[in-house]
Amino acid sequence: MAKTDRINQQILQELSRDGRISNLELAERVGLSPSACLRRVQELERTGVITGYKAVLDREAMGVGFVTYIGVGLGEHTKEAQEAFERAMQAAPEVVECHNITGTIEYLLRVECADLPSYKRFHTDILGTSPYVTAITTYVVMGSPKDLRA
Repeated sequence: MAKTDRINQQILQELSRDGRISNLELAERVGLSPSACLRRVQELERTGVITGYKAVLDREAMGVGFVTYIGVGLGEHTKEAQEAFERAMQAAPEVVECHNITGTIEYLLRVECADLPSYKRFHTDILGTSPYVTAITTYVVMGSPKDLRA
């Protein structure tokens, strides 16, 4: 595990904002020499603190105009039911996040579709055909004033 001192925290914060920042610019922002900064970044990568870099995408430019969070309840709480549901969600391109959670439901999904008719197809053809799904609650995203996901 890499040290999580103040400078490493600054490095992580800057890389979270801009994963394409040059090492020279990053070093200037955190107050290190370029070689010391590069060593720290490489150590954060080597130890698994930094697991990768992603592009931030404009969903609307990609044709995604309908985003929902969906609470899903399963009728069975067996390992088989959970694994079957998770496999189905892995195979569904509309599902961009699938979280097994605690509470009154088992899963929280983030689903991105082009529009309402394409969401209805997902709702009917994917969720509606799962033998384990007994409850579906959809929350339509109307805006995202803060979204730090890549």
